[in-house]
Amino acid sequence: MKLASMRPPRLRTKQTGEHRQATWLELFYDLVFVVAVAALAHRLLVDPSWKGGLAFAGFFVPLWWAWVGYTFYADRYDTDDFGQRNLAAGQIMAVAFMAASVSGDATDSTFAFALAFIAARVILVIMYTRARRHVPETRELVTGYITGMSIAIGVWTISLLVPEEIRIVLWAIGLAIDFYTPYRMRKVQAKVPLDVSHLPERFGLFTILVLGESIAAVIAGLSHEGWELAPFVGSVLGITIATGLWWIYFDNLEGSVVRRRKEQVKAWKPTVWIYSHLPLAAALTASGIGLEFIVTQHFHTAERMVVTLGVFWALIAMGLIHIATTAGPERRDETKARVRFVSAGAVLLLGLLGGGLSPNWFAVVLAIIVIAQVFTDFALEPGEAPTVTAGVEMGHPPEEPEHSEE
Repeated sequence: MKLASMRPPRLRTKQTGEHRQATWLELFYDLVFVVAVAALAHRLLVDPSWKGGLAFAGFFVPLWWAWVGYTFYADRYDTDDFGQRNLAAGQIMAVAFMAASVSGDATDSTFAFALAFIAARVILVIMYTRARRHVPETRELVTGYITGMSIAIGVWTISLLVPEEIRIVLWAIGLAIDFYTPYRMRKVQAKVPLDVSHLPERFGLFTILVLGESIAAVIAGLSHEGWELAPFVGSVLGITIATGLWWIYFDNLEGSVVRRRKEQVKAWKPTVWIYSHLPLAAALTASGIGLEFIVTQHFHTAERMVVTLGVFWALIAMGLIHIATTAGPERRDETKARVRFVSAGAVLLLGLLGGGLSPNWFAVVLAIIVIAQVFTDFALEPGEAPTVTAGVEMGHPPEEPEHSEE
């Protein structure tokens, strides 16, 4: 592709026979979120109190929503032309400023965060305006998106003019409008499918991104403490827990929820599948910081609850993803969901009652709970599991996608 080429957006998801993978532009776009998630993780590391946890969650939601906004646009309309690359670069810059504004040092500013988020959303509106012009068959859907996003942007803009306490309330209102907009357009969305191979891969890549923070946190903790026995054992246990969480998520990553025909899947399932990735991503990031507390052996009540609630909500989110996945009776997703919920309860009890345990013994019990689910999954699916690549079962052509509500 020549750098000067300009191509109008087209509806990529009409090409149901095309197996799509993440583009180099999308992978480059994800890099800025590595930095942003790391900045939020650092905030939680410095302040693991309940106030710090609420601040972490409050910043994580709009950050994740910024990623989702671009991801769903690219899923339907990406052409990777000169215009799209420049608009994506603008979003990368906006997310970079969001990351800088929550870094916890002299640049920390809710005003700057809101301004950067507004910029990211305005750029997304420009992207959709291009799509509205060039893809008439999706004009009704895009018009609804632009209207909802514009109202939310207006609320965020007003938040720049008020004190910080009121600003946070307006953020919540703006996000509620953003989250409601796809639901309001759900009937129109049924006519505009999502890509059956591309979308699960994109969510999987973001999950890998936040799981990478767990490994980075363990390494950081060990580098601070040196090669003493207790930190070394804690690091081994931390990587074991992170690997177990990776295992039970990616062994069950299934794209059928955006693939099944209308008679095969209930309308709420795509919504639950997609939105469950928000608490999953936030929880995995928090659990990574909790693993660093284990490695450094700085493990008081606040630190213990960070890793407890992180793993707890990660398992709850995975259970919801199982419930929302329609993959056939052979995959036993409902049974796996019950296993996740019971295990989440065990983790919560461990956090509430395990105050007398040393960090490493706490991690031992936590690792047993997580790894036990890997073996449970093996027992539920005897024999060789089907190969799944980016949500498409090898050897089976993708079906006509059912609508998925962002």
